[in-house]
Amino acid sequence: MEFDLTINSKRRYENFIKRVTESKLVWGLKSEDGWCVCESNEYEETEVMLFWSDEAYARQCAIEEWSHYKPASISLQEFMDSWLYGMNQDGVLVGVNWNAKLIGLEVESYDLFKELEEN
Repeated sequence: MEFDLTINSKRRYENFIKRVTESKLVWGLKSEDGWCVCESNEYEETEVMLFWSDEAYARQCAIEEWSHYKPASISLQEFMDSWLYGMNQDGVLVGVNWNAKLIGLEVESYDLFKELEEN
């Protein structure tokens, strides 16, 4: 079971890279209080900021305790130039294309930046 989750998370990560480099948009969930952040599933006392390649994927996670969040887009250029840099400075991991159960890969912002730059 764990293996399937890893494969699916990796596939969703690869889909994120492909889709955002095509659309030039990244999607997050935003409320009046700011952007959604959650605890890491892998590391103690580490926060993960979540982003999706499509508005519909982001909307799937705006449920239950996150129901007050709404999908909001960020240009890929701004995401790479400002967001990833700031997250790297703050030690915040990036969660991309997590599913509605909040399962997905957690990556270093610098690694994501390099991968986006290569595409």
